[in-house]
Amino acid sequence: MNPADPGELLALARDVAQQAAVFVAEQRTRPVEVADTKSSPIDIVTAVDTATEAMIRRLLLTARPGDGFLGEEGGVESGESGVTWIVDPIDGTVNYLYDLPQYAVSIAAHQGEQVVAGVVVNAATGQTYEATLGGGARCDGRDLAVSEVGPLSMRLIATGFGYSQDLRQVQASAIARLLPLVRDIRRLGSCALDLCLLAKGVFDGYFEEGVHDWDHAAAGLVVREAGGRTLLTTGRGGQDLLIAGPANGFDDLVDALVEAGALPAHAVATE
Repeated sequence: MNPADPGELLALARDVAQQAAVFVAEQRTRPVEVADTKSSPIDIVTAVDTATEAMIRRLLLTARPGDGFLGEEGGVESGESGVTWIVDPIDGTVNYLYDLPQYAVSIAAHQGEQVVAGVVVNAATGQTYEATLGGGARCDGRDLAVSEVGPLSMRLIATGFGYSQDLRQVQASAIARLLPLVRDIRRLGSCALDLCLLAKGVFDGYFEEGVHDWDHAAAGLVVREAGGRTLLTTGRGGQDLLIAGPANGFDDLVDALVEAGALPAHAVATE
């Protein structure tokens, strides 16, 4: 079987993600209610999450019926083409609930052993980030490049928090020890958009424990194609920890996270 062209996969992902983002934004004009919870009472799902994922799945698999599908809200389907779509219908659902304009539709195409195309659309603004493997990263058609980082003490670092109380205690302790080592820390509430802002040069680093494939599959490719690095490993709380930053100075960030207690010293990279 011949591999799919990443450019064609990107074009489809972009079209579907932008349609989904319009739907998400339109639904926000009505009252948003929590439909369910997942890992904890604060890990919420809205009816718009599930409706958006169903829409994305239908559009993608109608265009490419042989593909597989993995969605955050439980949409799983095996395929025969070698391509699997990894989808987060609304990354930043709590932001969406509170009408904070930092939530996104994320669609990645996984082929072989890697993500080959990815799109992240800020549904509140329509801003579109995208990348193909080996083809660079762009935001609304403009090339992206990570920042030229200086000393760790001058870096602005983004992060996110998990949903379990035990993990949050680990994260709070790590934040308290990391904060004196860096310029400052931001928590905006969407892994995908945080990574895209890193690719844009806004942030100088990012880390979060408790991430899932759908959170970072597309945006991680955007970071790497913008000249950054990503490392998926196991955090102090025993869950997946994603670290991202410019290639220059990346090891300094990893060392700081070990020193802060976010990352065990023996952790081994898996990405």
